[in-house]
Amino acid sequence: MAANRPVHEVRFGHVKAAIWANEVDGFVRHNVTLQRLYKDGDDWKTTQSFGRDDLALVAKVADEAHTWIFQHGQEGNGSDRNEKF
Repeated sequence: MAANRPVHEVRFGHVKAAIWANEVDGFVRHNVTLQRLYKDGDDWKTTQSFGRDDLALVAKVADEAHTWIFQHGQEGNGSDRNEKF
């Protein structure tokens, strides 16, 4: 069985956003997970914890993910086009 894969990833330095597409009621909705990559000895690991110096990268990655979702939501079924928060 193939593992689910994100439809897109945005990475700046050691901060990464994975964009996931989920079909809900016939519409595609996008969700984002954020991770920080770090090396523990010879192994690369991830965490969802961010320090003060990571926050500028988190904001930049989140902004790029937001832009990608809106651009691709409008090209697809438009489900993200008129969302209001």
